[in-house]
Amino acid sequence: MEQWISLFEGFWLNLVLFFVTIICAVPLGLLITFCSMSKFKPLSIVSKVFVWIIRGTPLMLQLFVIYYGPGLILDVPMRSRFFAAVIAFVINYAAYFSEIYRGGIESIPNGQYEAGQVLGLTKAQVFFKIVLFQVIKRIVPPMGNEIMTLVKDTSLANVIGVAEIIMSAERFTKMGLIWPLFSTGLFFLAMCGILTLIFGAIEKKLDYYKA
Repeated sequence: MEQWISLFEGFWLNLVLFFVTIICAVPLGLLITFCSMSKFKPLSIVSKVFVWIIRGTPLMLQLFVIYYGPGLILDVPMRSRFFAAVIAFVINYAAYFSEIYRGGIESIPNGQYEAGQVLGLTKAQVFFKIVLFQVIKRIVPPMGNEIMTLVKDTSLANVIGVAEIIMSAERFTKMGLIWPLFSTGLFFLAMCGILTLIFGAIEKKLDYYKA
């Protein structure tokens, strides 16, 4: 019974970290995209450098920096391991999402923007009425892959002591029990399976819209 309770608590932390990351990183990634594509060069350069740094360094290193950095640099230790994990995951995935958004937006031919403006539409109207649904259709597959990667990446939170499901299972493995460790695989398989069905349904729903 103790093992199941511990595994459930770890499972819950993985779920919370997953959903909080999605809720925060999806809009933040869009904001970063607009900054990267801005005609104001300083803002664009800063955004692109930020994305380059985040995408070019391991998530594990970012977890260490965010958790230990404030204490070592500013002498203000991070009090919550879970909060540090949330910050690291949100920043990391926002950077990846921003590149997916940018690729989707830039894949739309300029002729569609020009045609919309000829018809008297503003740039905002062209984007939301003509371009947006095409972009959504094009980014659903890569977004689905990235979100399924996030499910598995939540296990990395244990490097800074967040007692997610693998850390919970590992405690019992050291006591000679192997089944808790294998049970964690069922969690990740189930989550990825559910997400596969969801994104498959979304892609099917968008099939009517030919980009």
